[in-house]
Amino acid sequence: MSHHRPTPDVIEIQFVVEPELHGMRVDHFLKKKIERLSRTRIQRIIETQLEGPGGRKMKPHSPVAAGDRLVIRRPARPEPEAPRELPVVWQDDSLLVLAKPALLAMHPSAKYHFNTLTAVLGELWPGEKLYTTHRLDRETSGIVVIARSQAVAAQMKTAFERRWVKKRYLALTAGAPVEDVGVIDEPIGLAGAARKVSIKMLPTAVERGGLTAETGWRVLGRRGGFGLLEMSPLTGRQHQIRAHLAARGWPIVGDKLYGGATLAEEEAREEAFMQFMASGWTDELRKLWLLERHALHAFAIEFPHPVTGEALQLETPLPADLQAFWDGLVAP
Repeated sequence: MSHHRPTPDVIEIQFVVEPELHGMRVDHFLKKKIERLSRTRIQRIIETQLEGPGGRKMKPHSPVAAGDRLVIRRPARPEPEAPRELPVVWQDDSLLVLAKPALLAMHPSAKYHFNTLTAVLGELWPGEKLYTTHRLDRETSGIVVIARSQAVAAQMKTAFERRWVKKRYLALTAGAPVEDVGVIDEPIGLAGAARKVSIKMLPTAVERGGLTAETGWRVLGRRGGFGLLEMSPLTGRQHQIRAHLAARGWPIVGDKLYGGATLAEEEAREEAFMQFMASGWTDELRKLWLLERHALHAFAIEFPHPVTGEALQLETPLPADLQAFWDGLVAP
């Protein structure tokens, strides 16, 4: 299912005050709702963009009441183009299972608001309250499960927490294992201030704050120095598959953040990533990364239906861009 519409000139964000937040200062309420904003930025929003109940102006110290509807209105910034197709893989009254395209962000951010999966959901299923039950990175394509009620969303959350949900990915890698199957069992943790890109996940011992992480892999093919691998994450850490493959020397093709056999190569890649974030694509970066997105696709998912208990096994094929890259490689 696809949808295209012109970007509006104004972004409107609404919040309804929950009973447990009754009496909180409005600046503290907004900080709780939008954690990334600084205190100064929140005060500016209150002064210039916020409408309180009945359209009245508010001051930072103004209290909010349960049920109050607060509206932030700001001019829309230009957004990068993004695909907005959401093919339906499977659906019923409880769930929507969709195939997210690469380069479509899941949720709003500083850069994306209209070109997000949540925004497109609201346009394709207007008036229906939908709940994302897990996430994929913006550049990762593949299956996402959407709950059609809060109760089903809670049941799916339990299923993920108890590892009743099994996901499988396809990855195109630079280099490939010699063996055909294996498991990567290596804790990972946020790089933080140790690297230029603080969100990067690196091999980190548990005693130094690392989180246990396990990823099963199986080689489906090898061509021209590249591999096609089926990946089965046994835990659900941020960037787990990308970090694990890079740590083993088989980074995902097109991955702007992970890869490099030495520390110097890792730092050079991070520098290139910072350049990309600042100025976008260049011919030099295209040659470095080979693809405009990392070659990771969530192709299969298995879980018990949250209402009927039926075992669901759903798949979506390798997207055309990754299939074309693989087909263009010379077999060994």
